[in-house]
Amino acid sequence: MKKLTMLEMERISTEEFKASTKMPLVIVLDNIRSLNNIGSVFRTSDAFRVEAIYLCGISATPPSLEIHKTALGAEDSVDWQYFADTHEAVRTLQQRDYQVMAIEQCQGSTMLTDWKPDFHAASPKGYAIVMGNEVKGVQQSVVDQCDGCLEIPQYGTKHSLNVAVTTGLVIWEFAKEYFEGESRE
Repeated sequence: MKKLTMLEMERISTEEFKASTKMPLVIVLDNIRSLNNIGSVFRTSDAFRVEAIYLCGISATPPSLEIHKTALGAEDSVDWQYFADTHEAVRTLQQRDYQVMAIEQCQGSTMLTDWKPDFHAASPKGYAIVMGNEVKGVQQSVVDQCDGCLEIPQYGTKHSLNVAVTTGLVIWEFAKEYFEGESRE
């Protein structure tokens, strides 16, 4: 097996990415302190054509050398908005008829493996996932505002994952549904 070169991968340009159809998924970052985590979320969002990232509260915004270090330019391709308050971002999404799900360990949460977005319904909706602070998670008042809570099953001794890793896992679950349905049409 031979590794592919960048040229052989035939990646699209930033302009082509901007013009492409996006998966109707918005990532809401609720007070993320690590710029490396933010950059990683940008890079993963680019890989799966996520519609946008909403950076909230203390979450840093581009341009930033620290974000760029892990985003590798994805901060230029993926649309983003800043909200001083996460509640405002969630309200905005719900007014646009997005189903907003907190990714958190909550009483009554649904395991991610048991929940499937329906991107290809007769009237498809958009989705948003709220990712919480590295120490405190998603604010309780934001969890209360969301339409539901999704949890990643874990089987080890730890009860949490890095926020960028968690975001990647959740985006992948959404992408499998979105791109599988796209290929059926």
